[in-house]
Amino acid sequence: MLNGIHHVAIICADYPRSKALYTQILGLKIVAEHYRQARDSYKLDLALPDGSQIELFSFNDAPPRPSYPEAQGLRHLAFKVDDIEVVVAHLQLSNISVEPVRIDEYTGKQYTFFSDPDGLPLELYQVS
Repeated sequence: MLNGIHHVAIICADYPRSKALYTQILGLKIVAEHYRQARDSYKLDLALPDGSQIELFSFNDAPPRPSYPEAQGLRHLAFKVDDIEVVVAHLQLSNISVEPVRIDEYTGKQYTFFSDPDGLPLELYQVS
């Protein structure tokens, strides 16, 4: 019935800062960017190589995430990577703090976490 994830929607507090992270640092491709005047809001569609997308929204006065990371709802967003050390080094060169790489006790795969500008937990998960 379900064929995969089409998109994940994220509401940010500082649109230019979040746009820079997802496009310039993480390298996601811009599919479309719309300013919605009636809402004084942006909607940015970003593509990942597998065809899935992230929708980045800006809304005035959106409430902050209630806690980190155990609030109800989306716990974190995980990105597949081929070489976690390369991605971690790239993030650190961009002054993004990254947790130490850990090993998933069930799969034996390497993973780590960092946060977007609004504190949304983002995971890197090495698939190879």
